[in-house]
Amino acid sequence: MSSAMWDFYCTWEYFMANVWLSLLPPKLQPSSHPSFLPIMAHHPSLAFLFSLLFLFSTASSEGHYKQGEAVMLYVNKVGPYHNPQETYHYYQLPVCSPDNIRHKSLTLGEVLDGDRMAESMYEIRFRENVEKKVLCEKRLSLEEVDRLRQAIEELYYFEFVVDDLPLRGFVGYMEESGFLPHSHKIGLWTHLDFHLEWNGDRIIYANVSVRNVKPTSLDDVQSSLSITHTYSVRWSETASERRGERRGSRGGDDGFFPRTLEIHWLSIINSMVLVFLLVGFVVVILMRVLKNDLARYNLDEEASSSSSGDDFDQGDNGWKIIHTDVFRFPPCRSLLCAVLGVGSQFLALGTGIIVMALLGMFNVHRHGAINSAAILLYALTCCISGYVSSNFYRQIGGERWVWNILLTTSLFSAPFFLTWSVVNSVHWANGSTQALPATTILLLLTVWLLVGFPLTVIGGIFGKNRAGPFDAPCRTKNIAREIPSQPWYKSTLVHMTIGGFLPFSAISVELYYIFATVWGREQYTLYGILFFVFAILLSVGACISIALTYFQLSGEDYRWWWRSVMSTGSTGLFIFLYSVFYYSRRSNMSGAVQTVEFFGYSLLTGYVFFLMLGTISFFASLKFIRYIYVNLKMD
Repeated sequence: MSSAMWDFYCTWEYFMANVWLSLLPPKLQPSSHPSFLPIMAHHPSLAFLFSLLFLFSTASSEGHYKQGEAVMLYVNKVGPYHNPQETYHYYQLPVCSPDNIRHKSLTLGEVLDGDRMAESMYEIRFRENVEKKVLCEKRLSLEEVDRLRQAIEELYYFEFVVDDLPLRGFVGYMEESGFLPHSHKIGLWTHLDFHLEWNGDRIIYANVSVRNVKPTSLDDVQSSLSITHTYSVRWSETASERRGERRGSRGGDDGFFPRTLEIHWLSIINSMVLVFLLVGFVVVILMRVLKNDLARYNLDEEASSSSSGDDFDQGDNGWKIIHTDVFRFPPCRSLLCAVLGVGSQFLALGTGIIVMALLGMFNVHRHGAINSAAILLYALTCCISGYVSSNFYRQIGGERWVWNILLTTSLFSAPFFLTWSVVNSVHWANGSTQALPATTILLLLTVWLLVGFPLTVIGGIFGKNRAGPFDAPCRTKNIAREIPSQPWYKSTLVHMTIGGFLPFSAISVELYYIFATVWGREQYTLYGILFFVFAILLSVGACISIALTYFQLSGEDYRWWWRSVMSTGSTGLFIFLYSVFYYSRRSNMSGAVQTVEFFGYSLLTGYVFFLMLGTISFFASLKFIRYIYVNLKMD
């Protein structure tokens, strides 16, 4: 690296460090920790990472309390039970609220998860029981009664948070009974029972219930309605000292959300059988065919060289005859390299997320932990996309490397920004808490501008400078060979159908559990199984790509570059089609807000899988083609 480039990098690094440090709260400023000052002065990158990790942190904020000390209960959000991504602020309902609403500062992950915590009017003190205390008396207008009735009919639930522990319950009660005569009853829960368990000076478990409580009827209300909200608090001591283990084991006891998913051996066995069959097909059958091809071609070459000097291609057929065209560079080289670069980045990102989960760095009960980690890893892995794209682009003779870097950095960010803009606008128009605040948008934009984009450029510079020659094992002729007409079963559409369906079938069962976690109420903790299935998906994609590429070359069709990407990358299309099936047949989601978010991000998910599997497919095919032509005897 030249001295001018190094000076620019140091200046840029120092600027980023100061920008990020200015975002820290006073208690975490370096001036509050004198021992950090020498390190920060000589290593601004450490200052940058220190501030970045804080902004993306999702660390627990559990407290330690004394007898009688106040315990703050935060109200968070409400929303339809069957629409997990459609949430609203709790105080948007006509409920008891303070005159001056004070919000809690949240981490990035909590904001992305739609949390908007605010202080409540509930007065809870550590280890002090409360019996039916009045929270407030409220007079509801007819319009407010209708809003509550509509929320109850849509199965609205509420979420409170006390000492970083979530408490959930339904806003009201609805009963449908009989056909003739039909009965439709709606009631509002005006009394809540809080049950908290403690050990030492910590809160171990929290729950809210409405058992043995009669709801206030909202039926046949003709005028304003006066109601009184009350609550009770009951403390009990528990022998458990491990808060995380206790909460993990008790989180589903109230039955509000489903328990964590169990190991599904049928899915694992199905995937393993498919992998063994495909790997066996490629390794045993295909390699035997290749062995026979190589022996025949090399024997023909020796006979041809000993007898006459006829043209090399005379009498040849199959993949040997196209050896002078198989390494002919494809059209749209810059776009192909960008796809490979971004696909490599998402392969690293997906592997990193799963490995972090295996190491126990995520808590399923902690809001937005995986979201924050994904954003941070995406920014840091942008250097991979720049390096892979620029390196391969230079190898295949690309000259416009600046355009290649710009295309690489926008290949995913542009569709993502467009999708997010539509989804966020719909949330904002409906008043949902899933709409990101302006400060969060500026923060994410700053992360991309100061971390993601510069790392893509730096990776591209290193990739361009370290790129060697393509080093094809065969010389390429100036004039392309004519490609014979191909049968229908060797068409691009058939290859995409086969290459997409087989990898999809290997993960179809597991995909249901992932959808049920992301778009439902399940809690996914089987990260070891997920890592295994992810490895199976990549293995199946590579194997089927090699097989389809061999069949294509056997038909004397040397246009394998983009075909290899499209064949297995089409798995993303099958995943999107599955999302349509899941929405219509396996979920109870409804409404414009949830529908727009579901299909918008499902499209992005299919696109990401297209990039990942297309990258794996291409490099597997390239490795295979190099192998067979290196072992072919030619002049």
